[in-house]
Amino acid sequence: MADVMMETDDSAAIAAPTVRGGLNPDAARLFRVYRTISNMLNSRGYMVPKEMRDMTPSSFKARFGEHPGRESLTILVEKADDETNQLFVFFSEEEKVGVRPIKVITDRMRAEGVTNAIMVLRVDITPFAKSALSEMSDSFRIEHFKEVELLVDITQHQLVPVHQVLTQTEKSELLKRYRLKETQLPRIQPNDPVARYYGMKRGQVVKIIRPSETAGRYVTYRVCLGG
Repeated sequence: MADVMMETDDSAAIAAPTVRGGLNPDAARLFRVYRTISNMLNSRGYMVPKEMRDMTPSSFKARFGEHPGRESLTILVEKADDETNQLFVFFSEEEKVGVRPIKVITDRMRAEGVTNAIMVLRVDITPFAKSALSEMSDSFRIEHFKEVELLVDITQHQLVPVHQVLTQTEKSELLKRYRLKETQLPRIQPNDPVARYYGMKRGQVVKIIRPSETAGRYVTYRVCLGG
C-alpha cells in the first residue's frame, strides 16, 4: 500500500491526443481528476449520478466547456444509506490555497449544513491554511488532495489489492469472532494512500483481500489508529 504512490507525473500521457479524447491538456487533466473523484466517492458509499460515473471526454467538454473553470466542477453528494450525510468536493482555482479560500468554503458548508468536504488542490496548500483546517476539525472535516495525486485511480492498479472498509457492526463482529482488541490488529496510517482514498477515520478497520496461489485468496485486516 504505502509503496504505491498516488503522486505521479503523467504529463506525457496527458499530452497524447488519444488520451485527451479531443480535450486540451488542462481540460484533459481535470477530466482524469474528475473521473478519479467519481470513483472515490462511489467507493466511499456516496450516491454518484450515472452521468458522472459514465462521463467521457466529450460529455465532460459538453458539460463544462472547452476551458472549464475549476469552481464549476464543485460536487455535492450524499450517502446512499443516510441522506443527511453529505460531502462537498471543491476544486481550487488558486495554485497555492491560503486561508481566505478555506473561509469561503466553510461559509458555504455552514450555510448548507454540510460538515464533510474534499479540496482538490492545483498545486499545494499553505502552512497557515493547514493550521486553519486543523483548528476547525471539530466542526468540519476537510480532506485535501493535489490534482497530480488524482490523475490515476490507485485502486485500479494491479499491485493494489482489494480494500473494503468495514462498517461498525462488521468491525465488532470481527473483534468478537477472533477475541481481539482493535489495538491487536496491524495498523494502517491515515496518510497511507489507500486510507486517504477511502477517507478512513481513526478506529476504522479495512479488510484487505490479496490473491493467493495456495488458498485462492489471503485476507488480512488493518485498523486506522493514527491521526
